[in-house]
Amino acid sequence: MLGAITGDIIGSKYEFRNYKAKDFEPLFHAEAKFTDDTVCTVAVADALVNELDPVVTLQRWGQAYWHNRGWGQRFSLWLADDNPQPYNSWGNGAAMRVGAAGLLATSLEQALELAYQVTVITHNHAEGIKGAQATAVAIWLARNKQGPHEIGQALTQRFGYQLDMTVDSIRPGYKHTEASQHSVPQALVCALEATSFEDALRNAVSIGGDSDTIAAIAGSVAEARFGIPDDIAAKTWTYLPRDMRAVLTALYQQVQTPADGELGELN
Repeated sequence: MLGAITGDIIGSKYEFRNYKAKDFEPLFHAEAKFTDDTVCTVAVADALVNELDPVVTLQRWGQAYWHNRGWGQRFSLWLADDNPQPYNSWGNGAAMRVGAAGLLATSLEQALELAYQVTVITHNHAEGIKGAQATAVAIWLARNKQGPHEIGQALTQRFGYQLDMTVDSIRPGYKHTEASQHSVPQALVCALEATSFEDALRNAVSIGGDSDTIAAIAGSVAEARFGIPDDIAAKTWTYLPRDMRAVLTALYQQVQTPADGELGELN
């Protein structure tokens, strides 16, 4: 999950000022900050770690960090509603915030179920659910030492995502979109094609579009594939207030390595 937050912070500078190359410096721009993506990611982790209602935690964290801004219009209304209901969103916000489900799951089936539970409260459109579940499954498979080719094949078989594109082929014509079906596959390619954690985030920024969210999704999968270099993790930690650090600490205390033979059936 720290991978998603790192991606959010690094991508924040470029969300509306795309930089279509991988050579941006420094990695953490002076204007980088955590956004609503981090707030929602922490809120979902809080719900799963502490067995709380994700509606309650998303509203609580969202209202506490309301000043952070960046909320989508419908989601901001949902945050403020006394009786919040799903609003059929197909946006990529569900995939961005779901990292804890992939980390905490001890089986493929549980990864799918946890992702569904924390998604359907807002993103009850099929594409929104698909994006979140695909991200959680990618994280879970990567933690089980599946390679990028195997992960890509599994995601295509189960979710129908065509992941045979490359970062170089995405970059030239890619436009800003928050639609899950047009951003989650691209983010997954950025993570699966990468040669390191940092390379995944550079891939994500370089394609443009919704840079912080794409980098958050790519970062969550890249963390599971490669881990996070100590210097990058330490830098990310400095951006986070104490309440977020407490949730992250509790999350990683609960994360378990799945046992051999738990890959389950993808089809």
